[in-house]
Amino acid sequence: MSVDTSSRKKRPATELETATLAGGCFWCTKAVFKRVRGVEEVTSGYTGGDMEDPSYAQVSTGGTGHAEAVQIRFDPLVVTYESLLDVFWATHDPTTLDRQGADVGSQYRSAIFYHDDEQRRTAEASKGKWEASGKFNDKIVTRVEPFKRFYAAEGYHQDYYAANPHASYCSVVIDPKIRKLLRDFADEVKEEYK
Repeated sequence: MSVDTSSRKKRPATELETATLAGGCFWCTKAVFKRVRGVEEVTSGYTGGDMEDPSYAQVSTGGTGHAEAVQIRFDPLVVTYESLLDVFWATHDPTTLDRQGADVGSQYRSAIFYHDDEQRRTAEASKGKWEASGKFNDKIVTRVEPFKRFYAAEGYHQDYYAANPHASYCSVVIDPKIRKLLRDFADEVKEEYK
C-alpha cells in the first residue's frame, strides 16, 4: 500500500497532497485516516454543497447539499492516493445511498471529491476495481465529484473520538472500523496506533 516504508521526518506542507473523502460520519472517517502512515493532517468538515460556511446544525438537516467529509493532507512519498482510497473503500459501506448505519441523509453520503484530473481518473479506476472485486454484495453508490470548497467543522468535531473513546457511538461504530484498519492494513498503520 505505501510507497516508502522508511522513517521520515514530517515534510513541508507545500510538498503534501490533499484528498477529500466522505464516508459517513466524519468522526469515524477521521479516526481511521489519522492512523495511516503518511497522513500528516486530517480535518473534519463539510463539502459538496452550495451554502457558504455552513454549521453542523445546518448540514445536519440534509438541506445544504454538503456531506460530512474529511480533508486529508498526506505525503505521497509515503502513501499514495490510491492506497488512501483502498482504506476508504474497506472501512465504510459504499453500497448504501445517503446512509452509513443509523446515520441517514445526504450529509452521510459516500463520495470522493477529486482535486484534479489525475485524482478523478484514480478514483474512477479504484471504484471500478472495487466493484469488480466481489467484496460487496450490492452495487457501489459512491459518487465521484469535483472538489469545490471545504469548510472545517466546529472545534468539538475535530478530535471527537480521541476526546470520547468510551462514548457509546465510538464503541459501537468507530471501534469496529479501527479494528478493521488494524487487521487489514496493519503494515500501513502509524507505530503509535498499533
